[in-house]
Amino acid sequence: MLRKTSDRESAKMTSRVDQNSEAGFSILETAIALVLMTIVALGAASLFYYSISNTVTTGDRDLSMAVAQQTMEQFRNVDFLDAALTEAPGTTPVTLTRAGRQYQVYTTIADSNAINGQATTKTITVRVAPVSDMASWSGSITSYFGSVTLVDQRSALSVGPNRAL
Repeated sequence: MLRKTSDRESAKMTSRVDQNSEAGFSILETAIALVLMTIVALGAASLFYYSISNTVTTGDRDLSMAVAQQTMEQFRNVDFLDAALTEAPGTTPVTLTRAGRQYQVYTTIADSNAINGQATTKTITVRVAPVSDMASWSGSITSYFGSVTLVDQRSALSVGPNRAL
């Protein structure tokens, strides 16, 4: 015998079917969302690493500039004919330590504008490069981006041959 269902019972059955189809996220959807969030988080983490390394390089460059300026001031305070200002090619670096960091200082002094065998102008070039504590490949990059070169010209305190006293 077939039983006739009432409207109330058919409404209950329909609501059960609707509830079963709206059970929530599946495990696959959740896993895909987690993978996407991980990719985004790794991208943000790499940006933080990049900004920190740039900040360190900027600090190296600032300290390199301070070392170069200090070295240049030492040459400016020396008399023009002093032995410290003799012409030198500057192939051997001097290693200095400032603020717990090592720097190599390359100095080149070139004489020019000789009058009566005496140089009247000296060009002083000071290049400072930070010494990297990292891998060999990163050392060249760090010293390249963190290096500073200053050039100064000094002249003798003498009157030129075409000027009258």
